[in-house]
Amino acid sequence: MSTPAPAAAPGGSRQLDRGELERALAIVGRISGAFRSRVVGQDSLQLSMLVALMGDGHVLLESVPGLAKTTAAQTLADAVGGTFARIQCTPDLLPSDIVGTQVFEPAKATFSTQLGPVHANVVLLDEINRSSAKTQSAMLEAMQERQTSIGGVVYKVPDPFIVMATQNPIEHEGTYELPEAQLDRFLVKEVIGYPHPAEEVEILDRVERRVFSTRLHRDHTVGMDDVRYLRHVVGRVYVDPAVKRYIVALVHATRPPSPALGELGHCVTAGASPRASIGFAQVARALAVLDGRTYAIPDDVHRLRYAVLRHRIVLNFDAVADGVRPEQLVDAVFRSIPTP
Repeated sequence: MSTPAPAAAPGGSRQLDRGELERALAIVGRISGAFRSRVVGQDSLQLSMLVALMGDGHVLLESVPGLAKTTAAQTLADAVGGTFARIQCTPDLLPSDIVGTQVFEPAKATFSTQLGPVHANVVLLDEINRSSAKTQSAMLEAMQERQTSIGGVVYKVPDPFIVMATQNPIEHEGTYELPEAQLDRFLVKEVIGYPHPAEEVEILDRVERRVFSTRLHRDHTVGMDDVRYLRHVVGRVYVDPAVKRYIVALVHATRPPSPALGELGHCVTAGASPRASIGFAQVARALAVLDGRTYAIPDDVHRLRYAVLRHRIVLNFDAVADGVRPEQLVDAVFRSIPTP
């Protein structure tokens, strides 16, 4: 059942009007056009990146190499007129290689600060699970606190700031598992599959036409103020108390012992934290705007349920050995909780 549109926005703030929503959709249309011009297929990746951009979150991507993750991140940065940095994570990568360091200048006999590549609007952390725990903790500060610390001085990261981190699911040697605390900081986790044959032919055609090295058309670009406006609009989308209770019930049902998990209950070591509830609300608001609504409905919660929960449910060793997937647990939870 769809939630009716509210008479007024919560907290006494003015409800979104049609003009504001149309402006937001026009901005989204430009960014989507940039994706379509460079990235072939990968609709789920595009949706997750848009939602993360609009919801002020980060994206964790899992796929084999060569599936347009770098192209998508670079395209997003170009589309919003932001800076882009790609960091190739390796076991010997130091925190200072990411956040920056102090450099001594002999001529002046002073230290100067050189900010690292994480100080960009769009940051791609390639194979994040290859970096050491100390380096991952430095990224955690940037992702959560939106700042870095160099020589006891705090430096804010740019606004907007979005991290896209990738993991290779088939390469385990020389990797470090991401701690649950860091996984929880990603708004969504997207698993990317291979393109269809027709899409792969289109990729070859675009390479031949040098599409990927061509600058974006001006109709496919926006500015930083447009991104901030998008986030402002998303933040004012109405979420009915019934939808909020539904979100909390779903998240609570992932935590053992939970009858909602049924025969899969023994597979879960830990369920999703309250950040999952916050994430669901952010995602629902963003999806509502993408659908041209000023209010969220339960379908907005359903749509990206795997992306919000798959990295937040911790499976035990037996479940992993038996090939149990987090998506199975998510399906069990959504089947058990009635939709308002």
